[in-house]
Amino acid sequence: MNEAKPTRLIVGITGATGTIFGVRLLQMLHGSGVETHMVLSKWAARTLVHETDYTIEQVQNLATHNYPLGDQGAAISSGSFVTLGMVIVPCSMRSLAAIANGLADNLIHRAADVILKERRKLVLVVRESPLHEIHLENMLKLSRMGVVILPPVPAFYNHPQNLDDMINHVTMRVLDQFDIHLDVMNRWDGTMLTSADVSERKVR
Repeated sequence: MNEAKPTRLIVGITGATGTIFGVRLLQMLHGSGVETHMVLSKWAARTLVHETDYTIEQVQNLATHNYPLGDQGAAISSGSFVTLGMVIVPCSMRSLAAIANGLADNLIHRAADVILKERRKLVLVVRESPLHEIHLENMLKLSRMGVVILPPVPAFYNHPQNLDDMINHVTMRVLDQFDIHLDVMNRWDGTMLTSADVSERKVR
């Protein structure tokens, strides 16, 4: 039997600042044909309502499936549940440390542990500044295991016009890691724009 390529993506949202990146990722994938299996940590829920105008229910409605943080018996805690991989966006330093040290004490950490053991793609959108030695060591440890460490660093070469442009660009780059290419922003083609070009684009 020929098995179709899996179209499931696990999405963990933890309590670091930048929950809008998780929301935007779910918005981009909503109706795309990619199943999203989301786990929202309790601190992510608190940060979400503090940083954005979205409610927890609105964000949950964007996902195909939702799981309680304490449900260690959920489908995504098993390696037999085939997925494209997992993204944690944003990823707190606590979650980074738990994953780096195999502490599967909640469903986000357990699902990430499963992704590691099954050698699937794990992307961590880590959010902290400045970084101290423990943060860096945990990132290096996971990077050596094939984990993609992708801080939500804004780009300016594409001349973003507003904060939404920056959020969309970072989120688009996150999805690129899973070969999900949604061209919600103009991709840089190597052409260097002048200030006149940028001004003309603003007028348009």
